[in-house]
Amino acid sequence: MLLLQDIEVTEQAQQAAQKLSADSVHNAVQTVLQEVQTNPEGFWHQAAQDLMQFGLKVVAALVIYFVGAWIIRYIKRLLNRIFERRKTEHTLASFISSLVSIMLTVMLILATIGTLGVDTTSFAALLAAGGMAIGMALSGTVQNFAGGIMLLIFRPFKSGDYIRAQDQEGYVMQVTIVSTKILTLNNKVVILPNGNIFTGNIENLSAQGILRLTWDISVDYGVDAKACKEAMLEIMRSDKRILNEANYPHVKKNATPMLDPTKVREIGHDPSVIMVSLNSSDITFQARGWVHAHEYLAVQADLLERFYTELPPQGFTFAYPHMDVNITHPVELKK
Repeated sequence: MLLLQDIEVTEQAQQAAQKLSADSVHNAVQTVLQEVQTNPEGFWHQAAQDLMQFGLKVVAALVIYFVGAWIIRYIKRLLNRIFERRKTEHTLASFISSLVSIMLTVMLILATIGTLGVDTTSFAALLAAGGMAIGMALSGTVQNFAGGIMLLIFRPFKSGDYIRAQDQEGYVMQVTIVSTKILTLNNKVVILPNGNIFTGNIENLSAQGILRLTWDISVDYGVDAKACKEAMLEIMRSDKRILNEANYPHVKKNATPMLDPTKVREIGHDPSVIMVSLNSSDITFQARGWVHAHEYLAVQADLLERFYTELPPQGFTFAYPHMDVNITHPVELKK
């Protein structure tokens, strides 16, 4: 019953509104006709003036629009030249150029409409409300969007770098405005959201160009420590991929001290072996060597295999957990 009453009230309101609108139009038409009949010369004179003023507004709006469009195109070309000179990331350059173009175009449209005498306050409020609604609905996407901008500005990594982030590792394939694609070693493509990457830890194995490899080798007590260290050093020196003073890569003079070739011996870039621990049933040596970043994984696997196959024949046996039991007073068992 209440539903029927509501429907009737709604229909009555619609009919009243339609009647009011029709009456308004009718009254306006009657006013114009009366003005034409009573003062035709004044009416047509005022109409001509209004038409001329509106025409001038239209001409001014067209001039503003075309001049503004030309300025926007000029600004885009100027931005593109600046990005090319500074070698800005293509994705970031394209995004900034598009964002500036869209913002200037919206401002130009509002200015053009305002020139015609239309109140643009409602349009501005509508755009603000729409932007707020879209931002709230796409909060996660906005976070990734902001993270993508930060990644493209600060560039902690680039395409081709080998990185570890968000429990994933692989080569960077592409950095977009909202996500990053990496190619893992087993040929899987992983897409990571930029918001999580930027707020988390990023480990870039390719950033410095060289990396330090370490191998922990445990051998039995009683081995000749000096001879064992020399044997491990010989294995590393025989691999040309292990860097030393002879084949250390040339770097710029303003490089960090860690990469200054004059500091090679000081910071231990030469292959080295040190004893790192005395354990309950073995001793551990650590072999250290510097390699190019792109050879990191291959050298790590190859040298580990060589240590395993070449050290035992030289008398350096690998340790394993065991316990020695010595009986000093044997006890005779009674029958």
